[in-house]
This record gives sequence, C-alpha cells and structure tokens, in this order.
Amino acid sequence: MTTTAGWFAAVASDSDASDDALAATIREGAASESDSWPARAVDAGIVDDENEYYDLLHRATMAATRAAVTERERADDSQLIHAIRAMDDCQRTANELAERVAEWGGTLDPDAGTGIEYARALASDDPDPDETAVTSLAEQVVELEKEAERLGEYIEQTMPTVAPNLSALAGPVLGARLISLAGGLESLAKKPSGTVQVLGAEDALFAHLRGHAPSPKHGIIYMHDGVRRTPMENRGSAARALAGKLSIGARVDHYSGEYRPDLEAELTERLETIRARTGDEYNGGGEGSDAVADADGVDDTDGGADDE
Repeated sequence: MTTTAGWFAAVASDSDASDDALAATIREGAASESDSWPARAVDAGIVDDENEYYDLLHRATMAATRAAVTERERADDSQLIHAIRAMDDCQRTANELAERVAEWGGTLDPDAGTGIEYARALASDDPDPDETAVTSLAEQVVELEKEAERLGEYIEQTMPTVAPNLSALAGPVLGARLISLAGGLESLAKKPSGTVQVLGAEDALFAHLRGHAPSPKHGIIYMHDGVRRTPMENRGSAARALAGKLSIGARVDHYSGEYRPDLEAELTERLETIRARTGDEYNGGGEGSDAVADADGVDDTDGGADDE
C-alpha cells in the first residue's frame, strides 16, 4: 500500500487507534519519497505536536514488531525447531536418568540391567517397598522415552508439508535437524552448500580455522545413509553431493513449496556414481535410524573438490 499522506493516514487519533491498526499502517504503508511527516501529521490533525507524533510512531512500531515476532514464532518451521529440540532433550534426559536408575537399582538387585530397557522392565514390575522410589524414577524415564517418540511422529508427519523436498532428500528428522541448526527454513535456504555440508561440525571447523585440525568434510549430514555408508575414501564426495541437493531442496521449499522428485532421483544417481568407484551400491537415502554422527565430522580423506 503506497500513500502520499504518510503511514498515519489511516489513524484517526492516538486514542482511537488499536495496536492492530497501528501495526498494519507500519507493515503495509509506504511512500514513494520522504517528507516532513511529523509536520504533516500535525497539519492533518492526527496529533497535536511533534512529541505526540513520535509517541504514536513508537507505539506503532512496537505493535508492528510484536506482530512480526508472533507471526514468525508461529510459523511451521519454528514449530519443527521446537519439536526436534524437545525430542532431543527428552532422549538425552531419558538416557541420563536411565543410567541413574541402573546405578540405583544395582544397589537393590545385583542382577539389575542397564539402559532404558532396564528402566522399562523395572517400571512394569510391582515394586517391593524398598524399590518404590527407584521404580517411580524408572516410570519417568519410560514416559520421557514415549514423549520423544510422540515428538518424532509429529516431525515425521509435519516435515513433508513444511519442507517436502528437504524431507524427501534427508528424511524428516534429519531435515528438521538441519532447519534447527540453521535457525529456520529461510536461513537454511540462504546458506551455500558448503555451509550446509558442515552444519553441526562447527567446533571442528573453528579448530581448523585456528590451524589445530584438518578441515571437516561433513557435519550432521553424516547421519544420511548416502554419506554414512559410503566408503571412507569417497565420503567427502558423497557429502558434497548431498549438501548441494539439500541446498537446492531448501530453496525450493522456502520460495515455492513445490515438491520436485527429480532432485531425489538426481541425488540417487550421483551417489550411485560415487559409490561405484569402489564397487558399492547405493540402496536409498534418508536418515539411518541407528546413525550417530561423528563427534567432529572430520574426514581426512577425499580432500579435493568433487568432480561433478
């Protein structure tokens, strides 16, 4: 909306204007050239003097900022970021508490097991009086694990609608992790493929920049089968190929939202070519359920540029 009367043209008076109306005038209003807006507001009878004008302007800009922040926080990719971080928190806390349950249970039962499986078994038993407290803690571990699973299901269901290409190329959970690490889908879409390739390996990257470590060849994308199951000597090439397609997929998802199956087909073909160098076959993409990324993502082999 372009106006020659100033952003305040639709505001009858400071007392009558709602915050929503003030925010709309700031977010939607525009002028083709600058002018003496405080004086024009006084002349139009919107305000009595310049001080009142600036008070109104402050109120309008604050309302516009609040509206923009609310809109951004409610965006689908922001909900995915909260979900993936909450899932990781639940899993981490469940594992830590499971260790505590195993240590505690070992003082009561010499044959106590370990891990979440032991916590699950303990929670399903009728506790002896001496085991009531540790059993209660085991039940909390099980509930945290179940909550992590529910959050994982939410991510699996939501990612294909928010970022269909990224979800298809990386898998829903890994795709959500990339969005989280980048700070949002828009931010991820604006990053070059080289940055996407090392997302999650920032510590190793900074160590390399300080001259204390080799350059990391991959970050969290190591969790993708196309990288994780590629022989070491070709893993850098696989990481570059994957990062390139992920960058394109994120851009398509952000700017158009159109699903492009050709991206997945091209990635599969490229990974097959890379793995054929050592006689291996590529059996599909996505995120390996049992994959755990390297601590620093450093891969000293295949340091040269990809030969695409």
